[in-house]
Amino acid sequence: MTTSEQAPPAPAGSRAGRNLPMAVATGVGLGIMLVGSLMWRKDAFLVVAIGWICAGVWELVRAVRAHGIRVPLFPALLGALCMLPAAFYGGPQSLVVTFGLSAAAMLMWRAADGGPGAPVDLAAGLLVLAYPSFLLGFAILLLVPSDGAGRMLTFLLVSAFSDIGGYAVGVLFGRHPLAPSISPKKSWEGLGGSVLGCVLAGVASLVWVLHGPWWVGVILGVTSAFAATTGDLMESMIKRDLGIKDMSKILPGHGGVMDRLDSLIMTAPVVWAVLAIALPPV
Repeated sequence: MTTSEQAPPAPAGSRAGRNLPMAVATGVGLGIMLVGSLMWRKDAFLVVAIGWICAGVWELVRAVRAHGIRVPLFPALLGALCMLPAAFYGGPQSLVVTFGLSAAAMLMWRAADGGPGAPVDLAAGLLVLAYPSFLLGFAILLLVPSDGAGRMLTFLLVSAFSDIGGYAVGVLFGRHPLAPSISPKKSWEGLGGSVLGCVLAGVASLVWVLHGPWWVGVILGVTSAFAATTGDLMESMIKRDLGIKDMSKILPGHGGVMDRLDSLIMTAPVVWAVLAIALPPV
């Protein structure tokens, strides 16, 4: 993923600032856990997803609190715990309503706490509720249809191959910075690799997993690649403003949970929308 200017020197032979063997091992382990729970039961995957998203919320609240922004942790976690099951059991309308109620709870909690800086704290609190909990609620919506496991698997594959393609092409051929003021290591060549990886994964998933037309996979791949890159850059911008390299050290070779969720957060609503329009549930 992206790094800040304060990043320590990368291991020898690494042009992307990662311990590659450790990152691959961690990524494979996470993939086995996610896909295994998905293939077992949808609600088992929901429990795993809630756990990871709550961990991401904790990391984000912890990071902003270190800079004096007093985001209440309890309503932030409560929002994640309520929004994701609401999306799974109640659909898009329940997700939106639960987000609104979570925002109201955040407002009341911060108002009761008192003290100065409430507008900044509330703005950051709404960011935590929306990013990651609300936006990843769209990933949970993918589980709802009868072919929900296939839709979720498609989302995971497209997101993974966006990172793999962008990383591989960026390391080998990256020469032209994409957004040097935000993420110096991201390149236009890496974006091209991300698009290629997403399109290949999208076409393969649509044809062999969802049994849909291949051209939907192309649309899904292109839109997902740009959404994933946007998510990466947003996370990098947040970390750069906070002056940190990683959100935490929970995941060896990757950093924190939010350092893995960043591209998924922005990709989830895009994948849900493309599949809902081009391949509506039966």
